[in-house]
Amino acid sequence: MLSGCSSSSDPSPIGNDTSNDVTILTLGEKIFFDENLSSNANQSCASCHDPVAGFADPDVTTTAPVSEGSVAASFGNRNAPTSAYASFSPDFGLTTTPDTSEDGSKYQGGQFLDGRSIDLVDQAKAPFLNEVEMNNADEAEVVNKVMNSTYADDFRSVFGSTAFDDTMIAYNNIAEAIAAFEISEAMNPFTSKFDAFQLDPVNNPLTASELRGFELFKDKDTAKCANCHVIGDPDTGPALFTNFKYFNIGTPANPDNPDSTPDLGLGGVVNETDEDGKFKVPTLRNIALTAPYMHNGVYETLQEVVTHYDIQVANEFIFPEVDRNIASELNKGTFEGLNLSEQDYIDLIAFMETLTDGYF
Repeated sequence: MLSGCSSSSDPSPIGNDTSNDVTILTLGEKIFFDENLSSNANQSCASCHDPVAGFADPDVTTTAPVSEGSVAASFGNRNAPTSAYASFSPDFGLTTTPDTSEDGSKYQGGQFLDGRSIDLVDQAKAPFLNEVEMNNADEAEVVNKVMNSTYADDFRSVFGSTAFDDTMIAYNNIAEAIAAFEISEAMNPFTSKFDAFQLDPVNNPLTASELRGFELFKDKDTAKCANCHVIGDPDTGPALFTNFKYFNIGTPANPDNPDSTPDLGLGGVVNETDEDGKFKVPTLRNIALTAPYMHNGVYETLQEVVTHYDIQVANEFIFPEVDRNIASELNKGTFEGLNLSEQDYIDLIAFMETLTDGYF
């Protein structure tokens, strides 16, 4: 159905381990790319998280922003985010100072755009049973498919000869294996031009435009990007370009979303009206590959995303999908735009394009 996917009998396109050694990582990679684990044997984890698209869905657009499930014409309501670098998100929970958070974010971390799964293992279990995704009837159906797969012996090698005897334990171990692959270097390579620049700026310099974009990106009072898409100190590790917190940034509704109901995001998970419309700040790594953008896929290009922050949010004729709890910096009546120049747009986008893995 979608490009970049493999069946259970095909080798993974990642090629993470060329040896014959069976590990939980190599097992998880096989599970991640196995389309036979969906109800119609046509959808794998990689269908919506394809490495050629920065581990997002290569086939979605602003006019078709939601991935189609294993059952034809079945859709959820969100644009699938990248699964790359998701392993760095802390477990879902309150921020360290939830009652005094100056940025208005009470929660942080977790998986999915709304944080409804505490960690990678919990997240990995959900798509198998979601009727608009892989659409299996129950855990036993998934376990049975793995038990009859070409890599069933790998599963036993990792989890023991009785690995399939208890359905719930086996199901949890399937998720553990997927999480192990998601933690691996294959999904978290840190091989972008920006990483090369951070490691050795003399031999891997940014262009003049990329460097201006980098400076703009960091500027807390002009473009303000790094206020949420945090860069941090390169001496403490590569930048993740997110603070893993939750905000409503005033994203307008996408009229082409199959579900026209306003998406409450985090508010619908924690059942707190003060959190309605908030979504986790995404990493910007591989951002040039993961269009369309925002939780509902309303923007097709990075130009439109920059325009959103520069002009659109302040436009009185543009209405947010959820018109409450909007981040204080972006509220109508108080926010007058960023006043970026045409060159600023070019430079910011040039910098964001340096975040694509595979440069070295």
